[in-house]
Amino acid sequence: MATHARPPARRRYGQHHLVDVGTLEAILAMARVGPGDVVLEVGAASGLLTTRLIEQAAFVHAFEIDLRFAEGLTRLAAPRDDLQVYLLDALRYRLADLEPAPTAMVANLAYNIAIPLVMRTIAVLPSLRRWAVMVQKELGERLFAEPRTKAYSAVSVLVQLSCAREASRPVPRTVFAPPPRVDSTFVTFTRTATRPADEAFALETLVRAAFAQRRKQLLNSLSGLGAPGGRALTRDDVRRALEALGLPETTRPEELTPPTFVTLAEELGWLPTS
Repeated sequence: MATHARPPARRRYGQHHLVDVGTLEAILAMARVGPGDVVLEVGAASGLLTTRLIEQAAFVHAFEIDLRFAEGLTRLAAPRDDLQVYLLDALRYRLADLEPAPTAMVANLAYNIAIPLVMRTIAVLPSLRRWAVMVQKELGERLFAEPRTKAYSAVSVLVQLSCAREASRPVPRTVFAPPPRVDSTFVTFTRTATRPADEAFALETLVRAAFAQRRKQLLNSLSGLGAPGGRALTRDDVRRALEALGLPETTRPEELTPPTFVTLAEELGWLPTS
């Protein structure tokens, strides 16, 4: 039987453990894990969420970097063939090697890994069709922010090109130990598209360059950027692409919708035309 004893949270891991059972039940309902799912959990900690996930899913891959939880998680996994525990950093693991391949991600994500991990799972786990993650409110807003808003960023564009938001639920600070200094949100989203790795990389390079200095006009931020074929983009390249899209030279990155970024990349020769 699992033990859910918790050692004190460690700041370097950004730990804030979910301790409220009512909130746990609510997020499990939103996650909608079913008997055919293979779940990726990051930040298993004492195994509170892990225990419930293995009751619902076909298999669970549970990651935990804090070795103080090793004994309890190892004991939880020992008698089971539907749970594999990884006592290491998920960001340093080749997630594409996980067998069976994950179909859903359910996790309470620390602030310092939330965005990198979400982005990485989108890129390297095409089998992953659904995410249900606890993140700080500001990060949750950034994932699905709309153009021309303060939260809209390269991350917003790249996530929305692959995924669509399903639902979100505000989560109060009081359900965590220790309580964080900011509010959290539990957000669920599903995959809507998968691109070949080379196209995804080229598109990400372009989008991140565009937002590197978000107040810069695209004509300036993209000029000189090395294109996939090796030739750097010129101001004329960018000007012609903007003109083809009916956009003025003064256009800034936050004005473009995610699909418009794809069209811009095609006009610049970064992606095959559809």
